[in-house]
Amino acid sequence: MRYDAYLFDLYGTLVDIRTDETASVLWETLARFYAEHRAKWTGAALQCAFESETEKQLHRNGAAYPEIDLAPVFAALYRCYGVQTDDCLLAETAWRFRMASTERLRLYAGAKELLCALRKQGKVILLSNAQRLFTMPELRMLGLADAFDAIYLSSDYGCKKPDPVFFQLPVDQFGLDPKRCLMIGNDPACDIAGAHAMGMDAYYIRSAISPKGAPSRIDAAFSQPRMDLVRVRVRLCGE
Repeated sequence: MRYDAYLFDLYGTLVDIRTDETASVLWETLARFYAEHRAKWTGAALQCAFESETEKQLHRNGAAYPEIDLAPVFAALYRCYGVQTDDCLLAETAWRFRMASTERLRLYAGAKELLCALRKQGKVILLSNAQRLFTMPELRMLGLADAFDAIYLSSDYGCKKPDPVFFQLPVDQFGLDPKRCLMIGNDPACDIAGAHAMGMDAYYIRSAISPKGAPSRIDAAFSQPRMDLVRVRVRLCGE
């Protein structure tokens, strides 16, 4: 069956990533950057303040599956030292954070070819639980910035998968029939159950960074026990 729209998860589905946001080297590196801008945190204190501010902003969010934008978090940590910020400084701070916490970032084999093939059949849409400050630079680095007909990042909307509100965004924008949409992802709850709740078909790919305990196969229109995007392309496009 060909679909009118193919909705993709990003991390763990198209992109292999490893991050560690608890590593002391991350917080020491970020503290030095803050200090360069007159906010003289220690690494340990900065980590504690970041976690506290993140929780505070999450509690203010009334969504069923809340998401926040980390830009105000980074800004609040500057304000603790009376430092005013602008978009450029916050973008640079976020990127320093991301670089220091990322151990691996690469496309899975066949990702670009899969997206290109599917765009000949229907809309190709990114629906990702992600931070715009991190994800847009990474999409450009990986050559995927122009690979989608639309990009939806949870940090922009205050909610995330599996929230139906998030899934509804592309449906409304493109006038889609959910029954003719396929969600492709590696998370049984966020991607697969979220799609099913919307009446969408789903393609489950178990990858190395699927949630711990994720099954090899689940009840979905398509299911794969391991990462293989070439197989995805053959099954969906016959190529």
